[in-house]
Amino acid sequence: MDQSARRAELAAFLRTHRERLRPAEVGLPEDPVPGRRRTPGLRREEVARLSGVGVTWYTWLEQGRNIGASEQVLDALARALRLDDDARRHLRGLAGLTTPGEAAALDDARPRLQRLVDAVTPNPASIYDTNLDFVVWNAAYARCRRDPLRLPPGRRNLLWMMFTDAPARAMMARWEPAARAVLSQFRARAGQRPGDPRDAALVAGLRAASPDFRRWWSQYPVRSFRPATVPIDHPEAGRIHFEMHQLHPVENPDLLMVIQVPATPDDLRRVAWLLAGVRSNDEVEEEDADHADDGNDGLHDGPGFYGLTDSHSEVLLDQPEPGVVDVREEQ
Repeated sequence: MDQSARRAELAAFLRTHRERLRPAEVGLPEDPVPGRRRTPGLRREEVARLSGVGVTWYTWLEQGRNIGASEQVLDALARALRLDDDARRHLRGLAGLTTPGEAAALDDARPRLQRLVDAVTPNPASIYDTNLDFVVWNAAYARCRRDPLRLPPGRRNLLWMMFTDAPARAMMARWEPAARAVLSQFRARAGQRPGDPRDAALVAGLRAASPDFRRWWSQYPVRSFRPATVPIDHPEAGRIHFEMHQLHPVENPDLLMVIQVPATPDDLRRVAWLLAGVRSNDEVEEEDADHADDGNDGLHDGPGFYGLTDSHSEVLLDQPEPGVVDVREEQ
């Protein structure tokens, strides 16, 4: 949407919501003489007074003129117009501002997001916030790529992992183009929220810790996501190729979900072999004993074999034993 169209849409949005409100709904007295009000809903000067802004400025905003609105003013307008959360986000978007992340809302969503990434197993999947901090990930990601819990608590972040974590870097057959792509995508996203203190702290830390990050950041790289196939040299399973996919949950559009799909049947077989070793034999035998009284083998109870659905369990149980087919052997 170009700027003139955005301003026109913002003007229409404000006008429509202003006209929906009656004075009594916002604590203003009704007109002493019914029927004398020439405009439906609130007057512009009433919205301006309730929001603490000038009447002329608000009139220009409703007329679609080229004027800016700060975050504080937009929040005041949202309160004056009694906007709900969806309408507030839409107002901010029309004004060109990003919606601030709410930690409480993210914490509430975390169990649902965890179930989402678990559901796409055996494909490695992870979800990141606006700063590319890890939010949730599945067992396939931890087994095939890097377990974020092994990263320092303050550095469970995709950029920190890419640029400063030696084990993660060693697994990437083509590290530089992948690292440049992640940095460029982050720079494009960060440019939409200038002045974000978390962005500033992240960039400052990485500039100090990584010469590569410092050099490439100064070049101001910006690019959107492009489909790619990334080769990973896993220390146990050998070369695995993953097709990279990115998604944004509609209810949390600031979050980024990355799904890594094994590119070939051989790649899927290698991933399946890795996942089959997530639980030790002792753990399986202990669970079998717990379920013996139920006439149950313990493998398909509840969520399924090592946390997967039954359909995934069947696929992985059909995989050849590592001793029969060495998946580490390069094709």
